[in-house]
Amino acid sequence: MDAILQNLMGILALGGPVVAILIVTSIATLSLILYKLWQYRAAGVGRHIELSRAIQAWDRQDRAKALAHLDKSRSYLAPVIAMSLSGTGTALSDRVDADAEARFAELERGLNVLDMVAQLAPLLGLFGTVLGMIEAFQTLQGAGNAIDPALLAGGIWVALLTTAAGLAVAMPTSLVLTWFEARMTRERIFANQALRTVFAPGHAAVEHTRTLPEVTAAHVA
Repeated sequence: MDAILQNLMGILALGGPVVAILIVTSIATLSLILYKLWQYRAAGVGRHIELSRAIQAWDRQDRAKALAHLDKSRSYLAPVIAMSLSGTGTALSDRVDADAEARFAELERGLNVLDMVAQLAPLLGLFGTVLGMIEAFQTLQGAGNAIDPALLAGGIWVALLTTAAGLAVAMPTSLVLTWFEARMTRERIFANQALRTVFAPGHAAVEHTRTLPEVTAAHVA
């Protein structure tokens, strides 16, 4: 533990306040990511087996089985689906869509912070590099005729340390953010399909039944 702290203090001494800001940012970002993972797990994001079965039963117009599967579901969308099963009409459909969108907004809260970190961390690292290069060249200028190439090289690699730190924070944050956004896109697709099925049960089967004789007649002809 002491060795880790010593290495950390050494990095802070080399990188200066920019690296310190990036380290604090990385800790806060990691905490937010862990919280979002817990939130998604607690809400049952992506776990809609019972909910899918309920929708399928409702589509077959088997109300009793649909309600039985719905009672077993622990998905955050279960109350939304239950509301949609309570009636029909445009007003109810709009209310259900608004409720579903509110739940999506709650799950997406904090993703804008991850997006900001992914965009600003490299720029902050580059800013630290520019400051470090200015300091390195000032040191070189102050050396006068006694120019030591090692002095310049040491100043450059220390300056580039902040860019590396910024990229180290930004790249995993961007990767995790993309994964979160992909999950929410799939959730919206699932919810939209489920709600449209609830408000038009058996529609696909009816359309298939209507078009089947036409297709058969076309093949016979």
